Parts: sequence; C-alpha cells; structure tokens
Amino acid sequence: MRYVSWLAAAAVAASVLGSVPAIAGETPSPPGARVWIIWPKDGEVIHGGKLWVRMGAKNIGIAPAGIIKAKTGHQHLIIDRPLPPFDEDIPADKNHLHFGGGQTEARIELPPGRHTLQILMGDHDHIPHNPPLYSEQITVIVP
Repeated sequence: MRYVSWLAAAAVAASVLGSVPAIAGETPSPPGARVWIIWPKDGEVIHGGKLWVRMGAKNIGIAPAGIIKAKTGHQHLIIDRPLPPFDEDIPADKNHLHFGGGQTEARIELPPGRHTLQILMGDHDHIPHNPPLYSEQITVIVP
C-alpha cells in the first residue's frame, strides 16, 4: 500500500514539476539584479513593424558572451515564445535573439499581428543565471 501511495505522489509531483522550467545554471545572479524592457512599452502599437528594442539592467553588468566575469551576463530577447528551460543553453533562432556582443538595444522587425517580447539574461555560455533573471513579458501590436 505504501509503495502505491509513493508512486501516486511521485506521478503527481512529476506532472506538476514537468510544467515548470527546470532549475537554472550554475552562474549566480547578483543580489537585487533585475532586467526590463525600456522601450517599447506594453501595449505599444508599432506602425510598419520596425522598432528599436531598448533593454535595461540593474545590479548586473553587461558583458559579451564568452567573458567570464562575476556579476555579469548578456541579454536575450524572446519573441512570441515562452521562456526556455533554465538549465539549458538559450536557443538561437528568430524567436530567441542573442546579444552576445553586450548590446543593450537592437533594431528588429515584426510582421503584422500581436507579439510578445521578454528579456532573459544569460551567462558567458548562454545559460540563465541562478536564479534566472528575466523581464516581464510585454505585448506589442503591429497593425
């Protein structure tokens, strides 16, 4: 009977935990660090679809990918996707833009429609910090 109860509890835990991103990488987040999207603002209407995304960071330095330096990282812009697993490399594709050169702003172009934008900090190896540093997700509209 105990064996069956333990299995049931494990199955419930696995189903619940399976929907939550895994634990982050080994690089610690600086205390009090946060990131956010400076512009555009949530709900902004972007005519023509071309825009500059400006990214903010507080209590964490911005360093290029590959540079191992305490209390630093670089930003990734997640477009129209949920946050990726926190214990893996952040993907690099049209929905996961890497700013491994240490950029804090970027010109992007979005097709017509409703789009979500979110920043996720990565360490020197493009793996999220522990705990992960990410902005609120915002929505922009391209008419």
